[in-house]
Amino acid sequence: MKSSIVEQGTSDHRPETRNPHRWLRLIWRILCPALIAYLLVLLAMTFLETWLIYPIPRFVERNWHPAGLDHEEVWFNAADGIKLFGWFASQPNSKRAVLYCHGNGEDVASNADTLSALRSELNANVFLFDYRGYGRSEGRPNEAGCIADGLAAERWLADRLVLKTADVVVMGRSLGGAIAVAVAAEQGAQALVLDSTFSRMTDAAAYHYPWLPVRILMQNRYDSVARIGQYHGPVFQSHGTADTIVPIELARQLFAAIPSDQKTFREFPHRDHNDPLPSKYLPEVRAFLDRMVPQPGSAQATSSQ
Repeated sequence: MKSSIVEQGTSDHRPETRNPHRWLRLIWRILCPALIAYLLVLLAMTFLETWLIYPIPRFVERNWHPAGLDHEEVWFNAADGIKLFGWFASQPNSKRAVLYCHGNGEDVASNADTLSALRSELNANVFLFDYRGYGRSEGRPNEAGCIADGLAAERWLADRLVLKTADVVVMGRSLGGAIAVAVAAEQGAQALVLDSTFSRMTDAAAYHYPWLPVRILMQNRYDSVARIGQYHGPVFQSHGTADTIVPIELARQLFAAIPSDQKTFREFPHRDHNDPLPSKYLPEVRAFLDRMVPQPGSAQATSSQ
């Protein structure tokens, strides 16, 4: 009789052995290109940081000789020797001296109307200057350099009017607000007037690029929350509720960090970052300054350098 026993284990169709690393390799093949792309974006954003933070206007697109604006062209130097440019407008029987720090997409020439309005509405001698790399100023912008420029501008104005730096009202808009805070914290100010500015530059960047670790990578940080603690004078701060560049929440954070009890926060409903300020803005600033820092008319400009 033939045997009917079938040998076990001799089939060529063996069960496939499970490989625990197979899925890991597959996942890595998918994630690796995405990771490389993300790292390349980080590298590109690092190289583009200066360009993104300081979108310097084209010099030729500005009117550097505005008709009807009575002003003086000023050249002065920052502490590191960088040559800077500004406009000085004197006001007869002036009540105060004002240093104005403009926003990151502006320059002196784009603020001719601002210069004229500040002089008349605040009854002030006004100095408006360009950061390094802007307008006719030399150099390239960065946080330390722009703050040094603001410090030099305040010293120039104080020297010109025979004042102390602590007798100068420092105003700043957007990026200029961060520079104004740094100037007041280091050299003092009679008052700070801030418009559409932020708590920290890194906070504003994180709002626009939440998928990037900007708080770790950014070189230009402008930590106004930390700096404002060193200034204890009056502060008038304003912001638009519809600001899409610097959300009003960041302005509120900065206001909460101000140690002075002489502070006012003015919200303008429906105003975006670059919308014109309401007509009542400068009268309100003037009323605030008159109330907080009343001055006898003693800040007149001299007739010569």
